Amino acid sequence: MAKLPEKTKQIAQVHAQLINTVVMGCHNKEILPQLELVLKSSEQNGWLALVARIRKILAGSRNSKLLIGLDEEDAAIILAILVGLQDSTQLPKIEDSTHSEFAAPGLANMIDAASKGDVKALSVLGDMAEQMVSTSGDIRHLGGMIRPLINGERDLKILTINMDEKGVKLVEDLLEELAKLNPQ
Repeated sequence: MAKLPEKTKQIAQVHAQLINTVVMGCHNKEILPQLELVLKSSEQNGWLALVARIRKILAGSRNSKLLIGLDEEDAAIILAILVGLQDSTQLPKIEDSTHSEFAAPGLANMIDAASKGDVKALSVLGDMAEQMVSTSGDIRHLGGMIRPLINGERDLKILTINMDEKGVKLVEDLLEELAKLNPQ
């Protein structure tokens, strides 16, 4: 299980943030409360089988039987997590991942928690922002806007300066999720 097939790599790249966060959670139990927020959001979005397998991995399971019964996308994500746990060089790079359907709810929950004083959420977001800022493109910009988002910035035009269409969509989705968490 040393290297991922090309199609699996492509699917994993779309879900790079989730995969990397789960692997980090396996190594650093302090981020599990924030990861749980992401998993709950994922369940609400219908990713029940995937989340059940991720929870088994977080509990220590590393068995390839976790792949049985999953659709192609879920299996690719679980396989990427398992391979990433064995060899971190095989983890998908976060810089290419702007899949807002997954990223926005989880990121919004962490930003909301951090803005309400959750020290662990703030720490996780700080680490995440640091990794994101060291990349390029829209993910770099997103990493740079974490602090303003925690501090309450919600102006789409300010937040999306120099972002392409995918990046703007991610920020729109993120702002929508934040609005759901804090209705006026």
